[in-house]
Amino acid sequence: MRVDPPLTGSFGPLGSRPGTGHGDNHKNPGPLASPVPVRVRARGPVLTITLDRPEALNAIDPASHAQLLAAWKRLREDDRLRVGLLTGAGDRAFSAGIDLKHLSEFYAESQPGERRARWAREPGIGGLTRNLDTGKPVVAAINGYCLGLGLELALACDVRLASPNAIFGLPEVRWGIIPGQGGTQRLPRAIAPNLALEMILTGEPIPAARAYEIGLINRIVPLDRLRSEAFAVATRIATHPPRAVRHARESIRRGLDLALVDGLQLEQDLAEPLRGSDENRAAVSGFAKKSKRRSR
Repeated sequence: MRVDPPLTGSFGPLGSRPGTGHGDNHKNPGPLASPVPVRVRARGPVLTITLDRPEALNAIDPASHAQLLAAWKRLREDDRLRVGLLTGAGDRAFSAGIDLKHLSEFYAESQPGERRARWAREPGIGGLTRNLDTGKPVVAAINGYCLGLGLELALACDVRLASPNAIFGLPEVRWGIIPGQGGTQRLPRAIAPNLALEMILTGEPIPAARAYEIGLINRIVPLDRLRSEAFAVATRIATHPPRAVRHARESIRRGLDLALVDGLQLEQDLAEPLRGSDENRAAVSGFAKKSKRRSR
């Protein structure tokens, strides 16, 4: 199935040309620009982060990047927050990638060596893509186009739910570059390497049904229920003892880069401190009390 993406000024949609800016189509200006490119809202233990540039298909500009960094750091440092939820405003896009009108601002240094040194020590674009781990699970609610940097951000999340109209792709080779915010590394860890190679080397996007079929997303949810379902998943995760959730996540994520024997040792290193801990005893006691009530 061939998917035809929209015209926009980002690395995401495949019909765009480098240098084409958002809003160039004056016949259809779309929604007005949001004064705040990223909305952040805490509801109990869940921090919802919404990319809010629907007029630009939620493409990432420097202001969005800065606000995403602040949001991820808030999630990491606030002990009251246990899970993050990332989504995009509107129905058309999760994120279409980097906003090309602002691309030079992300790569301001003139020398490649300077850029490499900066990116080696600083978080990647969008924060989660490199050198910034919240230490807590993040659920992605993917609505519409999820392309370029948008897909790289989604790949950095732990659980991915998508609407039926979601479209996924890494089209960077069309512009003579490669995915540079984790796409070439996370995609073949999320799906079979041969399928990742096909997506990256052809630059062709895939629809939600195919993304589910190959394991790129956890499930497909009707658009009108997508965010509520993602919030329900995040809330369910947040009901569990937070230290156990963090250790389980760390064991899986770090273990993917280890030989099995080393991964098994890592699992024990992370499991042992939890055995008999206050959280462990409280959870077991609570379960026993509930079972006793149900048996009456």
